[in-house]
Amino acid sequence: MALPGLIEALLDPGAYPDLPREVVLRQTHVSYLLFTPDLVYKIKKPVDFGFLDFTTLEKRKHYCEEEVRLNRRLAPDIYLGVEKITRKAGGYAVGGTGEAVEYAVKMKRIPEEKLLDNMLKREAATPEMIKNVARSIASFHGSALTDERISGFGSVDIIRQNTDENFEQTRGFVGELLPGRLFTKIRDYTWDFIRANGALFEKRVREGFIRDCHGDLHCENVSITDRVEIFDCIEFNERFRFSDIVADIAFLSMDLDFHNRNDLARVLDSEYFTAANDAGGRELLDFYKCYRAYVRGKVEGFKYREEEVTGTEKRLAFINACHHFHLAGLYAGYGEAGVSGFRPLMIVVRGLSGTGKTAVAKALADRLCMVRVSSDAVRKELAGVPATEHRPAGFGEGIYTKEFTGKTYHALIERGVGLLKSGRSVVLDATFSDVRYLYDVRSAVKALGRDAEFYAIECVAGDEAVRGRLMKRASEEGAVSDADWEIYLKQKKSFEQMPPDIKPYLKLSTEGPLEEVIKKIVVNIFG
Repeated sequence: MALPGLIEALLDPGAYPDLPREVVLRQTHVSYLLFTPDLVYKIKKPVDFGFLDFTTLEKRKHYCEEEVRLNRRLAPDIYLGVEKITRKAGGYAVGGTGEAVEYAVKMKRIPEEKLLDNMLKREAATPEMIKNVARSIASFHGSALTDERISGFGSVDIIRQNTDENFEQTRGFVGELLPGRLFTKIRDYTWDFIRANGALFEKRVREGFIRDCHGDLHCENVSITDRVEIFDCIEFNERFRFSDIVADIAFLSMDLDFHNRNDLARVLDSEYFTAANDAGGRELLDFYKCYRAYVRGKVEGFKYREEEVTGTEKRLAFINACHHFHLAGLYAGYGEAGVSGFRPLMIVVRGLSGTGKTAVAKALADRLCMVRVSSDAVRKELAGVPATEHRPAGFGEGIYTKEFTGKTYHALIERGVGLLKSGRSVVLDATFSDVRYLYDVRSAVKALGRDAEFYAIECVAGDEAVRGRLMKRASEEGAVSDADWEIYLKQKKSFEQMPPDIKPYLKLSTEGPLEEVIKKIVVNIFG
């Protein structure tokens, strides 16, 4: 879509007083963000979504000023002020002495590697960092404004209004992004919880736990350097910001679960409730995590349905919506009456060499923030061989003997179950031609009781597709697998069929586009 003339003009470095070497544009559905090497200028789009109205210049100026005021509570060094945009000969300028034609929030640019979501991707976030985040939020909540008007947003009527609005706005997702029985389960859980806990909600109001909070407290909005700074709070709608402090911290706790770091979510929860001196708030944690996950599912669903969203962004929005609705169901005890809370998932991806199982396993791990554990990598690690060094050998020879294969699968399963026990979801990527190893995995997951879930996937492809993939892989640098066409043919003869009692189980062809394969898997797992 064509950009407004003003935004086009502001892509010129000459429009800025410090003449940066480059300007990069990013967009959200409500803002244009113009990044220079050191600064960010955020301009609000002239849109009206009902819950948000930026349609006049006066309103955009007001909400720019509100954004700076409110965000300086938790990120005083990031928010530098509000800059007017003025006309100049041949275009527009940031600043200047003329009349303002637009306004921008001026922010210090945060190094991408210091954002919590990127730290999680690099496995760089530590429990001590999360404790510091928890203490910072507890301190903020302790001093956040509260009064009679703000406290009114903690009433049962407002809470019911917020949750009912979610269910009404997502009815159109049922059957595509949200299974009907999951929709009903979450809705009924929410209604039942509110009905059964009216006295608790009233007590929270009386005791002053309804405050002027952040409202959008997720990992992308947390920066960790020598201090914790949390930015981009909700400035445009008080109903989304005035809430119980547990509703605020629950957002970040849920988002850590979404990023497959339930271990860090537990650290956050423990440290926060201690620092906030709010032991009673724990009773509301799963309720508000369910609410927050559902809201994120709704937002991603809206994004998926937007006409201007296409390609990779659209496919990812679909997966994120399904994933968040699944999380909401876990907090609501979906599938097991009386059992609520996050449960990690073990996905076994099996198949002959060349059938695409590793491509599927990698894509699943990436899209669902899971840890992938590969038998190829484990095997070479046990043998003391660099992962990318090829050790071709005859079928069942070298590091591929029956004995060494047994050792490999034992280590593979042990590593995967260890991750499950820590609260992390795992993809096991291996041939699993001998089904006894599938039974071993399922038994290990079952031994964890209600604390984990299991799913098995089998990838299949025709011989010609397999031959082409194996030939291509042989020429690629960095490939871990040693399998070739001859190995594939011998594997095929000894490959055991999936036993009918290994469930849930999905068998599918990988000959279509990878993203379509992943979409089918996501629908089956979360449906």
